[in-house]
Order: sequence, then C-alpha cells, then structure tokens
Amino acid sequence: MIDLTKETFEAEVLQADGTVFVDFYSDGCMPCKALEPFVKEMAGKYGEHMKFAGLNTTKARRLAISQKVLGLPVMAIYKNGEKAEELVKDDCTHENIEEMIKRHL
Repeated sequence: MIDLTKETFEAEVLQADGTVFVDFYSDGCMPCKALEPFVKEMAGKYGEHMKFAGLNTTKARRLAISQKVLGLPVMAIYKNGEKAEELVKDDCTHENIEEMIKRHL
C-alpha cells in the first residue's frame, strides 16, 4: 500500500492510469484504525489488479475536502483520475468494501 501525501496524491491517483483504491483515514478515527488490517488484506488479495493507497486526512485536510471527503472513514475507487465510487462511514463494512473492489477489477 502506498502512503499518499498532499504532494503525491495528484501523481499517484489523479494522473494514474487504471484503477486506484484510496483509504481516507485520520489518526483519531477509531473505525479507520479498525478497518486498516482488512484494507491491507484486500491490497494483498487484489493488489495486482489495482493500486492501493491511503491518505491521512489529518495531514492533508484541504486535499480531503477538495475530494469531497467530509466524514471518515471513506474508501474510494478512482479510475483514470476520476472518482468512480466511494463508501462513507457506516457503509464501510468488510463486505461492502470487497464488493466495491470486485466491481472495479
């Protein structure tokens, strides 16, 4: 999994060819911390089909807002630089995350 920063987000996500899964999280978000091992598991399982990355929104607040990330956790799929689908807050269940990934393989 790639650790994104506000400096690398554009190149790694918005200018990327293909599909990118982005985990938007923050240090103080307990649901985000609980999902982290599962997201890493998904990266191991599907990482050859799409890029997996995470952005700590505490360190990139303006960037998160520009991506319309207003609550956490948010799991998003980008295709060729455009947000194709996202799951927000209570929709970020293990089942929903894996189903979303499979839809974009």
